[in-house]
Amino acid sequence: MKKKKYNISVEATLEVIGGKWKCVILCHLTHGKKRTSELKRLMPEITQKMLTQQLRELEADGVINRIIYNQVPPKVEYELSEYGQSLRGILDALCAWGDKHITKVYGNKFAVLEENVLNGHLE
Repeated sequence: MKKKKYNISVEATLEVIGGKWKCVILCHLTHGKKRTSELKRLMPEITQKMLTQQLRELEADGVINRIIYNQVPPKVEYELSEYGQSLRGILDALCAWGDKHITKVYGNKFAVLEENVLNGHLE
């Protein structure tokens, strides 16, 4: 097997958390375990297929844990793994920059941010 080569370390980071949805999923999981249906409700624009794919990739990279409960009907939850917890600083920094960017571009972040658990403090 050929070893992977990166030109710069950020490439490795983006390989794991890059794309439109992975950081959003991870931000929601910083607030605790979530079922697939909860994540879908929090991200109405994502398709079920894309959500499933992104969750599988994050799990394969060891960033999230998939917890399967032995019950009927079946119950599956996702949470940040211990390794995934190490991304909290990055995720917090991305959110802080996004707040500043929204304010710069739109003036009032309250006018463009949806009300959800991540933005609940906006009241």
